[in-house]
Amino acid sequence: MLEPKNGSVPVTAMVMAAGKGTRMLPLTLDRPKPLVEVGGETLLDHVLGHLRGAGVGRIVVNVHYKADMIEAHLAKHARDFDVVVSDEREALLETGGGLMRAKPLLRDDPFFTCNTDNVWSDDGENSLTRLARYWDGSAMDVLMLLVPREKATNHAGRGDFHIDDDGRLSRRLPDADAPFVWTGIQILSQALLVEPPSEAFSTNIFWDRAIAQSRCFGVEHEGFWSDVGTPAAIPVTEALMSRG
Repeated sequence: MLEPKNGSVPVTAMVMAAGKGTRMLPLTLDRPKPLVEVGGETLLDHVLGHLRGAGVGRIVVNVHYKADMIEAHLAKHARDFDVVVSDEREALLETGGGLMRAKPLLRDDPFFTCNTDNVWSDDGENSLTRLARYWDGSAMDVLMLLVPREKATNHAGRGDFHIDDDGRLSRRLPDADAPFVWTGIQILSQALLVEPPSEAFSTNIFWDRAIAQSRCFGVEHEGFWSDVGTPAAIPVTEALMSRG
């Protein structure tokens, strides 16, 4: 079992907000997906609330689809953060390419990354603060927050990862199930952001490198988590939120 190290909480987070939101149509006809509301609050603001609670002070936000709307929202609702925009207006770079574009802006090491298409709760301790307690830079390049597949609301996949007794992650095998789903929340080392295979590529490339070097770890999330990728997921998530 992975033991907490009680390390400091990263002060910088990369907020992934550049997707087109195709699966969220028709709600994304007039707004980007991070500005879709769930429970009276935008998906972006749900993430900002968790980051704020963890004491994160600097956020790098990548933008592409309806980028001006996200920038305007940040100017109004994220004044307490040092906000830096990583501009992908000209071309969507996918998650890995987005990280490489943002690397010079991130400045700090390690850093959080958070997707903006999920909603989660903290079971007592802030989940980002708790994740940071397990970070060990001498052994890790990736530390993911994972949720058991049976508790992954609105997620219909077969799972993503296995966790061994030491907290190391391995991939789900083809045509098999895995017990844990990635929540979209992780801590990354800047040392991982090297030798990109192309301009646009998936973070999976970085994860596979870390797994091959036994430097990819995971911590189980305590609290609920919901994938909010489609309009149908919203009422299900709101019902879950109302129950706490």
